Amino acid sequence: MSSALIRMAKLRNITLVIIGHVTKDGTIAGPRVLEHLVDVVLHFEGERTSRLRMLRAVKNRFGPVDEVGCFDLSAEGIVAITDPTGLFLDTRHGPVPGTCVAVAMEGRRPLLSEVQALVTRTSSERPRRTTSGVDSARVAMILAVLQQHAGVRLHGHDVFVSSVGGARLTEPSNDLAIALAITSAAMGKALGRNVVAIGELGLSGELRRVRDVELRLAEVGRMGFRSAVIPAQASETAGSSRVLDGMRMVDVDNIARALTLLGMDRPENAGRQLL
Repeated sequence: MSSALIRMAKLRNITLVIIGHVTKDGTIAGPRVLEHLVDVVLHFEGERTSRLRMLRAVKNRFGPVDEVGCFDLSAEGIVAITDPTGLFLDTRHGPVPGTCVAVAMEGRRPLLSEVQALVTRTSSERPRRTTSGVDSARVAMILAVLQQHAGVRLHGHDVFVSSVGGARLTEPSNDLAIALAITSAAMGKALGRNVVAIGELGLSGELRRVRDVELRLAEVGRMGFRSAVIPAQASETAGSSRVLDGMRMVDVDNIARALTLLGMDRPENAGRQLL
């Protein structure tokens, strides 16, 4: 049937849209021959609890596959969103403990997302580690790195980590923002309201560079943020800061130095932060 439809579309020079469903693991249901026959494969995806939907191209014979379309399921129908960044940021006017802003890439589009963390004492022998919108295994690794290389000991605390607005933060570039949010919640001290964090956290506590840093920073500046903590390009630049287009960027080589610069390494330093 699909071969006959495609043959008719080519004979009459018309565009044919075939709508199907996917399996639980995200692949197209049925024989793979349909996926090979068509020119473009688009996935319309999103969380059930969120109004946001993403349209991704997983195959495109005539263009790139790293473009992402954002849509809102409103009462009037499906509406295109030209600037979805604000959906994932809280609207509070002042900083609160346990929050940090990350910059994730959806295709070639940078999106600012807020990470929230809650840390509470527990009498249980097995503290809870609960996540929503972030990878639970990644959070467990970040907690281990914080304890081993930054002295943030949370073995007697329940830790809850969540993203705002239903965003899914799966990139390693969100590691630093998650680590800062957890530390801020544990100390009960807020980070600066205009601070964003970008960087992958290694097992030895080092911060690794991520792709498209310049593109991410451009979006950060456009949204009005004035400070960014990013991985150092070289060891000699660690701890230095520079100003570009009115935004202050602090180069950091490891998580311990990042906490020190933000005044989060010890309780008595929480009020003396660089940013």
